[in-house]
Amino acid sequence: MRAKRPVSGKGRPDVGTRVGSVATFLRPAVVVAGVAGALAACAPDGEAPPPASSAPGASAAATRPAATGAGDAGHLVQSHALPEGAPERFAFGAEAPPARIATWDIDVKPDGEGLPPGRGSVAEGEAVYQTQCVACHGMTGVEGPNDRLVGTAPWKDWPTDRAVGNYWPYATTLYDYIRRAMPQTAPGSLNADQTYAVIAYLLHLNELVPEDAVMDAVSLPAVEMPARDRFVRDDRRGGAEVR
Repeated sequence: MRAKRPVSGKGRPDVGTRVGSVATFLRPAVVVAGVAGALAACAPDGEAPPPASSAPGASAAATRPAATGAGDAGHLVQSHALPEGAPERFAFGAEAPPARIATWDIDVKPDGEGLPPGRGSVAEGEAVYQTQCVACHGMTGVEGPNDRLVGTAPWKDWPTDRAVGNYWPYATTLYDYIRRAMPQTAPGSLNADQTYAVIAYLLHLNELVPEDAVMDAVSLPAVEMPARDRFVRDDRRGGAEVR
C-alpha cells in the first residue's frame, strides 16, 4: 500500500509539506548565491569578480585567443603568429644539393629524352634476366607467376595478352619503368648497362630486334613498337572539358 500524504482541512496538502517543497526547490539557488558570495569575498580589494553566466560555453569563449579579422565567409580568423623571440626556421630537413636532386630526376620521355649513358647487348641482357627476372616472369617471359613479358600476337580492339611486344607503346619508357621498379625484390638496383641489356633481351624475345642488337641512348628510341599507334595523347586540361 502507498503511504498517504498528510492533509488538513479539505484534502489539501499540509502547510508544512508545502513549505518543505518550496525549500527543496530553492536550495540550488541558495547554493549558487553562496558560491557567488564566497567568490566576491576572495576577490582583491577594489576588483569585482567576473560576472556569472548561465549560457553554456561562456567560460570556454572567455579563454579563446582574440580574433584578428574576417575570413572568407565572414567568420573571425584566429591569429597563428609565432611568439616573440621564436626562430624563423626550426632546422627540419636539409637543403637538397644538386647531386641529390639529380638522383631523383630520372624520368625518360617517349622520345628518349632523359636516357643516361650506357649500353647493353642481348647476350648480356639474358644473363641479367636469368638472375634478376626469371623468378617472377618465367624462363621465357610467358610462364609467370607475374606479368607476361613476351607476346607478339596482334590485336584489333583489345589485347588478350598485354605484353611488351604487343602492348607497350614506347621502348624508351621500358627503361624508365625497369630502372625505377625492377627487380621487384630490389627496385633501382640495376645500373645503366644492366638496364639497357635486359631491355635488349626483352625486345629480342618479342622479335623486335635481332640477336646481335645493342641498346643505348641512340638505338633504343629508334625501336618502333607495334602498339605505338594504339594509344592517343591525353590532351584534356581538366574541368568541364573532361568527358
